[in-house]
Amino acid sequence: MPELWTPGMTAPLEEFVSRIVRRIEAFRVDHGLDRADVSVELVDGSLHRLASISSDPGFGFVTLCPHCEAGEPEELIVPLGSIREIRIAAVEDEQRLGFAPPAETPSA
Repeated sequence: MPELWTPGMTAPLEEFVSRIVRRIEAFRVDHGLDRADVSVELVDGSLHRLASISSDPGFGFVTLCPHCEAGEPEELIVPLGSIREIRIAAVEDEQRLGFAPPAETPSA
């Protein structure tokens, strides 16, 4: 679709994902929350509540790890251009789910 606009990539995908995670953390801290509810809407209209997001595998794709039923793990590898919206909100009291930032890995 020539009329479809997607943000340009001027930095590595890892930096993009790191900035999203920082924004989520800032939202959590700014609002005094223990957890944040993060959801991603894709262009097909599907909505996914995230446990985490990763810049892997790269090359314009990210991995979304939605909250799943016990014993039914799932990951979605999607092109960056398929993301319509990322929503950050307070976790409602009855919700036990929330976003977990990626674990720090030691530099080699």
